[in-house]
Amino acid sequence: MEGTLLRKRIFVGVLAAATACGGAMAQSTVTRVPLANSDFPISEGVWVGDTLYLSGAIDSSVAKGQPGDTETQTMHVLDTIKRELGEQHLTLGDVVMMHAYLAGDPAQRGKMDFAGFMKGYTQYFGTKDQPHKPARSAMQVAALALPGALVEIEVIAVNGHSPMHALLGK
Repeated sequence: MEGTLLRKRIFVGVLAAATACGGAMAQSTVTRVPLANSDFPISEGVWVGDTLYLSGAIDSSVAKGQPGDTETQTMHVLDTIKRELGEQHLTLGDVVMMHAYLAGDPAQRGKMDFAGFMKGYTQYFGTKDQPHKPARSAMQVAALALPGALVEIEVIAVNGHSPMHALLGK
């Protein structure tokens, strides 16, 4: 019961803050970030208000015939995401949600290498330099779009420097 009351109070507080901002939540704009040098029919990311939705990223070295293991691919993908976020003036600390898709690793008898994923992941999240940890789902999939790819990660990041966050004291 107490948790429900607390959630209701938080919701009412956020609603009041949004109203004080002139209904900023209801007036979100959508801005698409194109894939650089590509005519592939997706966006690299899409801004909706202060929230950036990044498309899934796969280790580009896989396409060059240098696939590496799950840990290596995880680190390469997170480096790509870090760069893409930086281009949008965000950091890994702004990531609030992550979906990690792991293909079965032939070296693991077709099972996902979750331990390898975590070895790569923990170098970027929950560290002394970057202590923020996103909500996250990690799952094994039958295959990824690029043969040899073991890891694809998509993230949602929120610009913590918006007027709404300042109003809420974030």
